Amino acid sequence: MYIEQIYTGCLAQAAYYLEHNGEAAVVDPLRDVTAYVKKARERNATIKYIFETHFHADFVSGHLELAKATGATIVFGPTAKPEFFALTAKDEQEFTLGNVTIKVLHTPGHTMESCCYLLYNEKGEEAMLFTGDTLFLGDVGRPDLAQKAGLSQEELGGMLYDSLRNKILPLPDHVVIYPAHGAGSACGKNMSTEKYDTLGHQKQVNYALDPRLTKEEFIKEVTTGLTKPPQYFPHNVAINKKGYRSLDEIIRAAKPLTAEQFAAVTKAEETLILDTRPAPQFVKGHIPGSVNIGLDGDFAPWVGALVNDIEQAIAIVCEEGKEQEVVIRLTRVGYDNAIGYLEGGYSAWAEAGYPADTISCIDAEKLADLLEEKPVATLLDVRRKSEYDSEHVIGAENLPLNYINDRMDELDTDVTYFVYCAAGYRSVIFISILQARGLRNLVNINGGFNAIKRNGRLFLSKYQQPTTML
Repeated sequence: MYIEQIYTGCLAQAAYYLEHNGEAAVVDPLRDVTAYVKKARERNATIKYIFETHFHADFVSGHLELAKATGATIVFGPTAKPEFFALTAKDEQEFTLGNVTIKVLHTPGHTMESCCYLLYNEKGEEAMLFTGDTLFLGDVGRPDLAQKAGLSQEELGGMLYDSLRNKILPLPDHVVIYPAHGAGSACGKNMSTEKYDTLGHQKQVNYALDPRLTKEEFIKEVTTGLTKPPQYFPHNVAINKKGYRSLDEIIRAAKPLTAEQFAAVTKAEETLILDTRPAPQFVKGHIPGSVNIGLDGDFAPWVGALVNDIEQAIAIVCEEGKEQEVVIRLTRVGYDNAIGYLEGGYSAWAEAGYPADTISCIDAEKLADLLEEKPVATLLDVRRKSEYDSEHVIGAENLPLNYINDRMDELDTDVTYFVYCAAGYRSVIFISILQARGLRNLVNINGGFNAIKRNGRLFLSKYQQPTTML
């Protein structure tokens, strides 16, 4: 039996390639399916099945692309109602792959159609469980994403409790758990950085599998502390149910544009100029009105969290040679309307003599000098609330980046804000968005909180009640 986990760090997402005796399957594929097709070709195997654990919210799956490329059958769990040809399996229905068997276990709770796939080895022994978002390492899937089905998060949490107790916990301890996500995903609260584990070990370390938990206690545990899901989640669920344009078509639609052409197409108010270069490059010079979300960070999830209109026209500025990668990573979260990219990158814009903008920055040392002279200067911490609560600069206000679209009106246009995140990635995104909307009173702290902490001259607060703008 050959199995390979194909992990995408930007999305904290795991797809799986399974193969036995020349027959292969892919579990929860990404939209760009080249890696799976190439793997099967290299191994002289035929992809027979595409197993989907549920309608994903945090990314657009590659089920349709892969089925078109290989002729494989798409399989969903019970109650799924896709708007395209697919096999909706029954609970405990079995599929053969070479000489091994894969059984569907319906595990509603995260979503109603959620299921896990139990693999039996050549000896007929229960060996591996592909759990999707039902069971993570250290956590379980959040039960609030399917409330539009008419059920409350408490009702879904109760279903998840029953699914875990009735379908997963009775399995042997040696069964290896392969989840769809790891630490950093918004689909759970407390995921481990490990990529796979045994069920037996998870019974020892995963709070949700504690046999002492009553259903009421479990529901309270899994529903406490849930933050609002990213705004793009419902859009991706709809795309995964209804279908989507081909990736090749979208890539071809993103045309190279000269500086003159780029200036012309971006005059339209509805066009977003998305600059994906690293933050240190962006702050030194960028196209006025452009927004920076660096390709070198959690690019796709931040696009999904911050760009409200999933159909918005996007004009790309990126490092040369990264154009196709940007388009593909946008499509992973359903942003399919990249109309073109600046040929030659930002340097082509600058060389053509078009207007440029910058972001004001300050080093931690100079900030410490400034605060000694003017202790009333306003610091803005744009990290997550949990990060802020753990440790922050005394006196800093907290306005997490993911709430910027809802809370930007709370900023005082007459106050200069010194903005920091952990290392500078999120703070530059934050400032670029506000600067594109006309706010000029923001200064980026180079190196963020990490640099402030290394400098050692500013007082830090640990585990104190936060001063928050939320």
